[in-house]
Amino acid sequence: MQAAKRIALPVVALLIVMIGLGLLVTKVMEHVWPFTVEDTVNRDFAANRDGTFNGVSGFFSFVGSTPCIIGVTALVAIILRLTLHRWREPLFLCAAVTAQALVFFFTTLAIDRQRPTVKHLDSSPPTSSFPSGHTSAAVALYVGMAVVLSLLVRRTWLKAVCWALVLVPVGVALARLYRGMHHPTDVTASFLNGVTCIVIMARGILDRAVPWRRKDAAPGRVAVARG
Repeated sequence: MQAAKRIALPVVALLIVMIGLGLLVTKVMEHVWPFTVEDTVNRDFAANRDGTFNGVSGFFSFVGSTPCIIGVTALVAIILRLTLHRWREPLFLCAAVTAQALVFFFTTLAIDRQRPTVKHLDSSPPTSSFPSGHTSAAVALYVGMAVVLSLLVRRTWLKAVCWALVLVPVGVALARLYRGMHHPTDVTASFLNGVTCIVIMARGILDRAVPWRRKDAAPGRVAVARG
């Protein structure tokens, strides 16, 4: 019941919100400014492509790809488990990445949006353009890592270094726009998906005030329960 209240229900609520946003962008507000001009960003990127940026954007697009996300998540989770000798941090990271993937998948089933009408530099699966799976996965993984690592270090400059990981999903989002794979609203919604999943899992798993077992509960609460 505790897990349902803190994790399952919020994730379902997020899914409903994401589908609602998708319908708003693609159906209700499709012909309303600024949604009528958002693809100007894609056309501007496409008109100014060159070899250097093609390569850089290709790298960041790979960073947000499913194989890379799964591999890095598994590796970091194993390192955290072996280093910290506890499960909260690795489970938090894996749960955040998994939750965003579920929300992304079911949202794409409900929202049918074509990709931008520019040349695509990446191959794409037959899924909706809304939201960007690369971006939301990168947000969940790298911002989640920033949260965990910043809580483990004490020095201010080290915390700043940890939070520099936030720049990775920003790079992924820009790469997906540059490579013509997503509209601006696609990647914007993906930041909402990824960040919200991090918050949900932080409250449900990372928060040390949340008891995982009966003996973890506060003495007063146990006493009341026994009474």
